[in-house]
Amino acid sequence: MASCVLAYSGGLDTSVILGWLQEEGYDVHAVYVDLGQPCEDREATLEKARTCGAKSARIVDAREELCREFAFPVLAWQAVYEGVYLLGTSIARPLISKVCLQVAREVGAGAYAHGATGKGNDQCRFQLAAEALDPSVTVIAPWRIEKFRARFPGRREMIDFCQQKKIPVKATVDKPYSSDENCLHISYEAGRLEELGTNGLELVDFGMTVSPQQAPDEQEKVAIEFAAGVPIAVNGRKLSALDIVSELNAIGGRNGIGRIDMVENRFVGMKSRGVYEAPGMTVLYAAHRLVEQLTMDRDLMHLRDRLSPEVAELVYYGFWFAPKMDALLAFIREAQKTVTGEVTLNLYKGNILVDSRSSDQSLYDAGIASMEGGGSYNQTDAEGFLRIHSLPGRVQARVNPRTF
Repeated sequence: MASCVLAYSGGLDTSVILGWLQEEGYDVHAVYVDLGQPCEDREATLEKARTCGAKSARIVDAREELCREFAFPVLAWQAVYEGVYLLGTSIARPLISKVCLQVAREVGAGAYAHGATGKGNDQCRFQLAAEALDPSVTVIAPWRIEKFRARFPGRREMIDFCQQKKIPVKATVDKPYSSDENCLHISYEAGRLEELGTNGLELVDFGMTVSPQQAPDEQEKVAIEFAAGVPIAVNGRKLSALDIVSELNAIGGRNGIGRIDMVENRFVGMKSRGVYEAPGMTVLYAAHRLVEQLTMDRDLMHLRDRLSPEVAELVYYGFWFAPKMDALLAFIREAQKTVTGEVTLNLYKGNILVDSRSSDQSLYDAGIASMEGGGSYNQTDAEGFLRIHSLPGRVQARVNPRTF
């Protein structure tokens, strides 16, 4: 019998897929990749997989790797998709594929299945990562298989299937929206959020943040330290990557930081509406930029900023394991070598305000920048600087005078 690894959450979709794959003749190895998503009882989830006939079931804790090896390099790029989205789901998907393929190699499985729909971005992220890592593995996406869709045209049929197979699931036919969570963020989409007249920030029951209106009436200070562009400490305590994100999720969350509502362009060509919350990463993006302002060379920063949307697009589309991404990750490691320092922020009702910043790598020279006399900058030098830069304009003005 053929073997298949299933990226398994224990929810309705992957529970149905587990049963369906067995009907299709597969021994199924269920893999729950722990990225910080909520689960009442992870062991109970695995036991359910075993009870439902999985050949094996395991949890792989990838939370630290997600933060350290995936989220923090994207942070160093200041990569934001379409100017708003911090890519919390996008970052996680290639790691899920990597873990599942590692298990596939261990158990000798020739196929890897996931529950992403055929309409969204996740199918792209899962498959592009999987095929870049091991092109010999067959990717099974049931929602792209007509036979599967014919059997399960809606949630009612899926729930009926689970009842027939005695698969325990907590699901209802109607849901106001769907959500996906990891330690970086929570995304909310579909259902009533597809109606653009619906106020998403009022509809969603947020899991990480209070609303800015309900946040405390006093600002909260938080100090964040970076070394070579990587966050290493919060409020003077050295922490692991996961603990930094978790700590800032709690601090930012209680101050109403990091909620957005956007209509975005999916890789597959359609526009979709999503509501997101990412309190800890939102705070880190702001703090990181402030340390860069002190320590990063102007032309290098501007080059990084021009390339940043390209990185965001690669991550959003799912090209994490691609030569261009490899080169860009190598670039940012070099570019961030001097981004070392500490910044103190004031968080207040959804706002992030800078309190202070310092770095032993600081390029800021108060004597040079001061409007007062002194320092090594000689204003007289600016005369020649401006005459050289205005030369093309003066020549153009003589040849092609402008009307004004």
